[in-house]
Amino acid sequence: MPCIGLNGGPQFTQSEAFSFQIATDDQEETDRYWNAIVGNGGQESACGWCKDRWGVSWQITPRALTDAMESADSGVRERAFAAMLTMQKIDVAEIERAVAGA
Repeated sequence: MPCIGLNGGPQFTQSEAFSFQIATDDQEETDRYWNAIVGNGGQESACGWCKDRWGVSWQITPRALTDAMESADSGVRERAFAAMLTMQKIDVAEIERAVAGA
């Protein structure tokens, strides 16, 4: 999907109301994107969110988390959500443990 960003000056500043989301397949891919954004002058936030050095918000979201949040089982959704709330960068293994009820 094409997206254009521009310098809107003081009248139109960047905010968290807009973000890019990257769906990742595993921890390695999650780490790669997260580290590229945060490690290049960015900033960590909560629940898989971070900002790049220009203040643009990103959601680095492993599919394991998305799948859990779309589960028909409310217990799976609740456990995955509770685990996510304790994280900055999403830990796929922890999400999987929460989904399993461990």
